[in-house]
Formats: sequence, C-alpha cells, structure tokens
Amino acid sequence: MVGGPRPVCGASSRYPPRMPTVSPRARATVWFDRWGGIVPLLLGEFILWLGFGALLPVLPLYFTEQGVDLALLGLVIAAWPAARLVGEPTFGWLADRTERVPLMVVGLLATGVFSILPLAFSGPLAFIILRAGSGLATSVYDPAARGYLTDATPPERRGEAFGLYGAAQMAGLLVGPAIGAFGAERLGGITFVFVFGGVAAWLASIPIGLRAREGGKRTHPGPSTDATEFVPESPSLAQRAASDIATDALPGDGARTPFRLRNRGFIAVLVINAGGHFAFGTYEVIWSLFLLHLGAGLDLIGLTFAISGLPVLLLSPYAGRLVDRRGALAFIVIGSILPAIVALAYTRISDPLLTVPLILIEVTGFAILGPALYAVVAASSPAGRSSTAQGIFGAAGTVGFIVASLLTGVVAETNIVYPFYVFSAVVVSTLVIGLIIGGPRLT
Repeated sequence: MVGGPRPVCGASSRYPPRMPTVSPRARATVWFDRWGGIVPLLLGEFILWLGFGALLPVLPLYFTEQGVDLALLGLVIAAWPAARLVGEPTFGWLADRTERVPLMVVGLLATGVFSILPLAFSGPLAFIILRAGSGLATSVYDPAARGYLTDATPPERRGEAFGLYGAAQMAGLLVGPAIGAFGAERLGGITFVFVFGGVAAWLASIPIGLRAREGGKRTHPGPSTDATEFVPESPSLAQRAASDIATDALPGDGARTPFRLRNRGFIAVLVINAGGHFAFGTYEVIWSLFLLHLGAGLDLIGLTFAISGLPVLLLSPYAGRLVDRRGALAFIVIGSILPAIVALAYTRISDPLLTVPLILIEVTGFAILGPALYAVVAASSPAGRSSTAQGIFGAAGTVGFIVASLLTGVVAETNIVYPFYVFSAVVVSTLVIGLIIGGPRLT
C-alpha cells in the first residue's frame, strides 16, 4: 500500500492527548508562590530540629557522666516537658495579643543559650533548672510559630501547611543525629554537640527574623499535640490535626454527633495516648545508656534515633487512609501490641546491632497507632471543640511522658533492662483499659 495505512476514522480517540510537561523550575515557582510566606518558618524549624536531633542521643550520656544518678536523670529529663506544659498556654495567650515574629526570635535565642549552658554549669539541680529553662524557651517559640503558620495560610491549605511543618521537623531529626555523631567523633567530643545545638537554634532565628512577615489577622492556633522532643509528630498527623481545627470554623458542622467532650471514645484515647508516651519517656531516659551498656558507640546511638523517625514519616499517611476506610480499632490494638512485644525483646539481646531491626518494627507500631488515635479524637470532638480536644490529648501524652521519665530512672538503678518490662506492662494495661472504656466507639 502506497503511503502506508490510512488512518482509521476515530482512531485518535483511542489515544489520550499528550499532557504538556511542566519543567522542574516551573513547579518550583508554583510551589514558592503558594508557600513563600512560610518558607522562612519551615527553614528555621528544620535548622532547629537539626540541633535537637544532634542533642537527643547524648543528653543522658552527658548528664550521667557529670554525676547525675539514674533516679535524678529522670527528673532532669522530665523538666523539659513539664516546663512546656505550664509555659505553652501562657505564651500562647501572649502570642495572640502581640507580634509573633519577635516572640519566635526571642524564644529561639533563649533556646540556644539554654542548650549550651550545661557545658558551664553541672550538677543535678543546675541541669534541672537549665532543662526547664530550655522547655520554657521553646514554649515561647512554638505557640507563636503555629499561630504565624495558621495566619499565613488560607483555611483550605492549612492542613497541608502543617504537614510541611511536621516534615521540616522530621527532616531535621533524621539528619541531626548524624551531624552530632560525626562532630563528636572528629571535632571536639560532646562539647561539639551542645555548641551545635545552641548555634542551630540561633541560626534558626535568622530566616524567621529577617524574612517572616506578619499579616494583620490573629487566629488562635491549634495547641501542640506533643510537648516532648522525642519523637516529633508525623507530617500527616500534623496535617490532619490542622484540618480538623479549620473545619470547626466552617458553617454546617453541627451534625457532628458528640455534644460533650467528656465521652467514652475521647477518654479511651486519652488513656491509650498516655501509655504510648510513657514509652517515649522511658526511651529518652535510658535508650542511650542501654545501648552504651550493650557496647554501642555514639555513631550507632545516633543512627537509632535517626531511623526511629523513618516509619513514622513513611507509613503514617498510608495508615491514616486505611484507618479512614476500615476503622481505628484494629490499628489501635496492633499499634500498641507491637511496641510492647519489642520492649520485651530488648531485654533478651546482647548485640547492639539487633536494636536496628527491632526499632523499625516497634516504630511501625507507633506509626499506625498515631493516625488511629487521631481519628478517634476527631470523631469524638464536638463541633467547635477540636482545638480543645487536641490540647487535652497532647497534655495526656505529656503527662505520660513525665511520669515515665520520673519512674524510669528509679527502676533502671536496679537493672538497666527493667524499665522495658515496666513500659511493656503500662502500654498493654492502658490499651486494655482504653478498650474497656471506649468499646465500639474506638471503631
């Protein structure tokens, strides 16, 4: 056939038109046009969490080297979240009534100072005061930062903005321990880590102080759902929490079924959340010391802190979708049981490298537990009360963290592995109590 086959009538309809390709530069331009107002805050948050990530693995090691026994170590660790639990409502009230950028800058500068001062002052009392001061300093910064983020984004984009905010925190946590371990080994030991943590907080204030611009409106931000450092909430959960609060401002939300915040579903997740954060308080006190007991070096200790964020970062969004489709109950049970089992496994190992796969299994449990608990919080919150519900939910977790910190040091004085038994028992017990209280409301 001369000239090749004839085109078949209608054949072009078989093939969809080719979509125009968008260059990476164009995508970046669109992204920056949308989020340029909060980029200084995101950059500052990432830098701040680089410092936190570097400090977390070495804090218990340094405090014990300076003569703090295990019983007092728990008190030192608990001083941070306890100070935030008191300071956040006060400074949140202030952030609603004054300019937020100066508050953020002052909070970051003070955080840097308190991060470095443990090198100059030692002893249990000094460390307790300095950790409490650091917690208060961050409670100056955090409510102002969340308020700025809330006001700088339209309600329909607010959940996505808080997802980016959580991603910046998680990215800093992933990279920070590696910087801390490398610097401690090559550039001056533990001193480098404290200096780096302080300098990171100071550097974080630069993009915020120079480039952050406030609008005229003042929206009260959602409360922090976690007043601790370990581990930051996942980006997907930050996004869901912000979206729930934004939904409260929309008309027509009165169909939400709970009329009071004091309902069985909400009380159940408070109990379970306190148990989950009991685990975090246990780890922040003894994890580095436990690995040191097994013969690990600072490089492996830092690695375990870094990888603890990976399952949360990667799995939480998918777990959230599954929870939305299939209900929360099974995920609450599995997410609680996995950490409890792994905690018992830690007591049987002698090779520190075995902690790496165990951590991934354990944190997978927390990665699916978080979205399930958030789903129940959202479903159990009366219309217009999402912010209050999330604040109470976060406070319950912080209280669990503080109790664990205080108890873990005392128990660990007898044997370094005993706190894992306690943590496992607490997580299982709070799960059972929560299931009894919540019943079908947890579905």
